[in-house]
Amino acid sequence: MSALQAYVRSTAPRGRDVERIGPFLATFSRTSDHPMVNYAIPDDGAAPSPAEITALADAYAGRGRQPRLEFFTEAAPDLEQLLIAQGYSLERRVPLMTCTPADFVDHPAPAGILLRAPKSDADLRSLRSAQNVAFGESPAVSDEELASTRSFGDRAVRAEDTATGAVIGGGFALDIVDGAAEIAGIAVAEAYRHRGIASAITAHLTRLVHSREAPTAFLTPGDLGIATVYRRVGYRPAGECVHLSLSS
Repeated sequence: MSALQAYVRSTAPRGRDVERIGPFLATFSRTSDHPMVNYAIPDDGAAPSPAEITALADAYAGRGRQPRLEFFTEAAPDLEQLLIAQGYSLERRVPLMTCTPADFVDHPAPAGILLRAPKSDADLRSLRSAQNVAFGESPAVSDEELASTRSFGDRAVRAEDTATGAVIGGGFALDIVDGAAEIAGIAVAEAYRHRGIASAITAHLTRLVHSREAPTAFLTPGDLGIATVYRRVGYRPAGECVHLSLSS
């Protein structure tokens, strides 16, 4: 678990401002106050003092951001209760799931759906827009989102309806670091769900990172329904991730 938490500490800061505060690595988006791109990651075994927890909250408040943390509980087993004692609330508790080459189960795209890597900024924008809509957000794509998606190269994939040319979903694999890679952003438009497309996207990206000598692919599903999709590809529970935040 320490290796995966170290992976997150190394990849989350890319494209963001960072600040070291006690046993926390705080990350801040330069252009967005969205909570999913502004959060702190603790050191392994973190047991901060109340003053350090307060300093972390002050750093986020000073930038107009909500104080938040995301971490694997096994890496810092005492931290959740320390944060709750200082007024933090649990947003969600989600499984950490991993997939090795031995566990992997391939799922080809269903008929009429093409999976391919984006080839231009227009492709990247349509991918990110489809993801935003699938997650209940605005279809608009900021320059920051475009830049971050561009950095994935062929580790991003679009799902297209071959009959209409519509981009109906996609996903990406984050950087490969020390034999591990996170799969993220798996999204499918509502009208196309329950057809095996999410499984196909996940399988495509997992197969890709395994082929590049990353034997550990991992992800954190947002709910139990999507976790079932990942199980079909061979992902198995390996721990849990918690998101905690402090309301103003």
